[in-house]
Amino acid sequence: MSKANVSFWVQKEGNRPDLLCGRAADYTVGKGHFLILVWSTLVLGGLLRAFLKNSEVIVLTILSLFGFLIGQLAYNFVEMHQVVYPLLRTPSFSLYCYFSPLIIFMAALDVDFYILKNMFWQVFLAGLISFATTFILIGYVVLKFNKNSWDLQSCLLFSMALGITDPIYSVNSLKTIGISKMYTDIIRGESMVVCGFTSIFFAIFQRGILQMSNFRELHVIMGLTFDVLGSIACGYWCARIIQFILTDLFSNTLTNIIFCISMVYMTFYIVEFWGMSGTVALATVGLNLDSLSFKPRIKLIITKFLIMFSCTFQHLIYTFFGIVIGCGEIKYFQFHTVVFIFILFVTVNFVRFVTVVLVSPVLIHSSYEYNWRWGIVTAWSGIKGVFSLLFAPEVHNLAEQRVESPQLFILYIQVISLMTLGINSYMMTRLAWTLDLCVLSIPRQMAMQNAIKHIQEMIQSRITLFKTEKLLTNVNWTLVEEKTKIEYIIPTPQVSSDNKAKEEFPTDEVLIEEARLHVAIIQISSFEKQCNDGVLSVEAARTLIGATKSYCHIQGKFMSIYDVSTYVRARSWLVKFKNMLTFLEYHKDKTPLILYGHNKFLIFIYHIVFSEEFENAEHIIGIMYIYPMIMHLWPTARKLNVSGLIFVNYYFVFLYLLESALKIIILKRKYFHQHWNTLEFSIVLIGIVDIFCIYFVRLRPDNLILIQFTVIIGYFRIIRFFPLLKIIIPLLINIVDVQIKKRLSLTYSITKGYIKSLEDTKFLIRQISSRKSIDQKLYEILETNKRDAVKELGLIEHEGRDVVIALKTKQAIRNVIAKALKSLTFLSSRGIIDKYESVEMNKVLLEKIKSLNNFPMAIPLPTPDKYLHNIIWLENKDVLIEFFKERAKLAYFDYGDVICKEGEMPQGIYLIISGMAILESSPPTFGIDRSLRPDRESTTRFTEYCTSGDIIGELSCLLKREIEYTVICETILQVCFISLEDLYEGFDFFWPSLEYKIWLKLALGIAHQYFESSLVDEDLKFQKCVMLNHAYVETLSSYNEMSIDNVNMKFVILVYGSVIDTKTEVPYFAPCILPKTCEQVQGTSDLSKLLVIQAPAPDKNDGNAKVMGKGVAL
Repeated sequence: MSKANVSFWVQKEGNRPDLLCGRAADYTVGKGHFLILVWSTLVLGGLLRAFLKNSEVIVLTILSLFGFLIGQLAYNFVEMHQVVYPLLRTPSFSLYCYFSPLIIFMAALDVDFYILKNMFWQVFLAGLISFATTFILIGYVVLKFNKNSWDLQSCLLFSMALGITDPIYSVNSLKTIGISKMYTDIIRGESMVVCGFTSIFFAIFQRGILQMSNFRELHVIMGLTFDVLGSIACGYWCARIIQFILTDLFSNTLTNIIFCISMVYMTFYIVEFWGMSGTVALATVGLNLDSLSFKPRIKLIITKFLIMFSCTFQHLIYTFFGIVIGCGEIKYFQFHTVVFIFILFVTVNFVRFVTVVLVSPVLIHSSYEYNWRWGIVTAWSGIKGVFSLLFAPEVHNLAEQRVESPQLFILYIQVISLMTLGINSYMMTRLAWTLDLCVLSIPRQMAMQNAIKHIQEMIQSRITLFKTEKLLTNVNWTLVEEKTKIEYIIPTPQVSSDNKAKEEFPTDEVLIEEARLHVAIIQISSFEKQCNDGVLSVEAARTLIGATKSYCHIQGKFMSIYDVSTYVRARSWLVKFKNMLTFLEYHKDKTPLILYGHNKFLIFIYHIVFSEEFENAEHIIGIMYIYPMIMHLWPTARKLNVSGLIFVNYYFVFLYLLESALKIIILKRKYFHQHWNTLEFSIVLIGIVDIFCIYFVRLRPDNLILIQFTVIIGYFRIIRFFPLLKIIIPLLINIVDVQIKKRLSLTYSITKGYIKSLEDTKFLIRQISSRKSIDQKLYEILETNKRDAVKELGLIEHEGRDVVIALKTKQAIRNVIAKALKSLTFLSSRGIIDKYESVEMNKVLLEKIKSLNNFPMAIPLPTPDKYLHNIIWLENKDVLIEFFKERAKLAYFDYGDVICKEGEMPQGIYLIISGMAILESSPPTFGIDRSLRPDRESTTRFTEYCTSGDIIGELSCLLKREIEYTVICETILQVCFISLEDLYEGFDFFWPSLEYKIWLKLALGIAHQYFESSLVDEDLKFQKCVMLNHAYVETLSSYNEMSIDNVNMKFVILVYGSVIDTKTEVPYFAPCILPKTCEQVQGTSDLSKLLVIQAPAPDKNDGNAKVMGKGVAL
């Protein structure tokens, strides 16, 4: 065997790259079988992962030994050497470019950008400290204890390569045991910072900047700044391109995956070609993409592909470098090699411990959850992986002196990587369990128990329903119940008996804090669902999610709509800028022609001044003066053309003087009322002063003060271009107006989405906490936040009604098309529509959704009579609308006006056209004497905000009873007023349907307000209830009775008044859902209203449909 060639995979001048290890090819290189080796490695890795589940370190160790064995065979046998020769000839930078882009992108994509944004400086500081301590301590240990002849540069580069914490393996063991994502993201963010620094420094050594003869510190600093900022900018724009393509409704899933992976590699190569850091660029790409950057469920598919490629690359990397080590001479593997490996392992963990000690004060200050236990676990997170291996060959490549055993660089790093992957991962998991970091807190245990109980109840209800089916009568239901019983053991902490009682009964403060975190999670889930359903725009959803995560780490902080507004920093500066532009906008002050009588000269000048040609001539004069001004400011040209410039100046001053004179003749004193005219007059005066100064300089060329003054006056000629702004200002106003409308639309969407998230959260309060006091506190907080958001919504609508109308219209179109898409999916899944037809129809509907991107930002306001179409109980019928249109009146109220007071008799109903009013009241009585109600001692005042489209006074007019609330204008209010007499005239004219429909509308509103969680599966739309009689209203007077048929009546809801169960004599007060045990009720108040929701008819041909408004009343 020939002696191993110990040079490196580096391109030398005039030569091909040499081999890192092993002998050169002293034979004719023919067709090899390297691909067989690659696929064999992948098959072996797949089989090992299949049989050795959750043992990644064992798989990688076996693959490394397999590679070492292949390398030894290649070292001794020519046939095997031919197989591995293509690998040995591959440059190390090529391997780095092949494997690292997807791995760093996957690691960054899994990091929560908002967590990293909130703790950016802490993570950056941790990465900087980790890089510095590793660079210093490991470099010192290598210089001190390594017996190989490594130079200083090799030691420092080796310490940088060994100091990289793997961004994937460092947190994998923590993710599987339920550790908070915030800490895994901090560790992963720190590792990406270190990896970015290392790639930049290796690039600096590769370019040879530090060996330049004219080396300066400023050059290095500027280079580092350019690398970092340039890479971040490239990564940001690449992320925007990927987001734009992947959110396209017509994009194919497979095309998305190919495009995403291709863009990752292309970005990496382009950035590296420009001399920047591809690692930093791809980290930026991954951080700027989230679940909202993709179509629904696409991120999951792309992540699966990335995990597959990442796992494949890791198997290949460990096998390939095992081959490289095996191709070297074994004589360099001595006892000192083993000792030095253990020294390096201890040093690596000691460096990690020092880093955690230095960074802990910063993390403790920034996060109230961080403590010494987390510090101990984090101290073992210095796991090394593929990035250290990929940089290992470059250590020898960039060394000042060549060493005899370059494979030792790779050997040390690969063994340390496997040791940390096994030992550190085990220690992290073990310590996390020992220190109770994986244990759920008592509040979370309670929430988990509530969730399990809820799921078990659903399972039991489903089993009970199945028992009634004829085909399942012979099923062993005892065995079914036994097998479906959930037996989930919730991890509990090991606490002493003294602290057990305290842990079992946590304080309200502890429970409310835990509930706050649950509320934030529910809200984020609601924002994502709204975005996927098309209700919320991507920008609005991303803003809300970012605001929620920004305020989530603040202890005791429930995010309000004002916090979101602070986070957004909405449109205030745009409005001020528009007002300034509007003030500067040019307006012609045109005087009447009749004032000049028969004076032909003045009439002639009048037509000139107010013509478009005269205005255009003003702009042309300013544009023509650009070239002379350039020559005046250019010293060389000014010296050559002094006389010409003087005469040109005379000419332009004359033109400005003529322009001003003509305007003054016509406008007289009004000329100075326009600020643009004042500016033009100032230009004329300065021009005249300039001419006289030049004249005096010619007379007294030795007067320095006069010369300096003339030069300064000459620079004032620049104001002659200011009138050109008159052309630009209208364009700027239009641009700013569009931006204001966009911000208004975004703010409205954000507020609407925030309100919807609060409504979703209120349904899950009981699952969050089982303690009633906490439920009540949560309800009050959420209700207060919702009330503030509704107020903000009204103010936004008052500020930009045309924008809000356009947005509502766009959302309505989106919702209707989304409903059509769901119906299409259902018909296709049932085979009613052919697959091809379904695809074509789906394209048509998606095209309509895509066309909404060009929907106008604003829609003109409808006339007041058009708002009558929004009254739901008029059903958009022309005869009803025309009847009330003739009788309705427009009314206006100023800010602070009282529309109606509590205790007054109603005058009529008010339909709000524009503006917002606040409605304040005591708890609603629902037609029951307060002394009889269970909550009669309640003194809580209710507040509600009414905006455009809301109706005030319906119930009071129906009952002809005192109003139970006070309505005060929050803004200038425009309403459509229908008097009580006109309303009852309509009742008489359209008896009995009109009055019944108003009661039905009110009953449905009360049912939705108080029992929405129970009626979530019911389609209680007003039109459907009227046309199909899905729900109807029953009326009971005092002592009247009504029978309840629980077979045909799914729900009976008491919406007004009170009743008593005739069998048990249990009283029921509105609003409430009557229980199924109730078979007959009797009215106990003067008037009681019950909303009956019918059960689905078992037979579609059953003709015994209930007539609207008629019940079984006795």
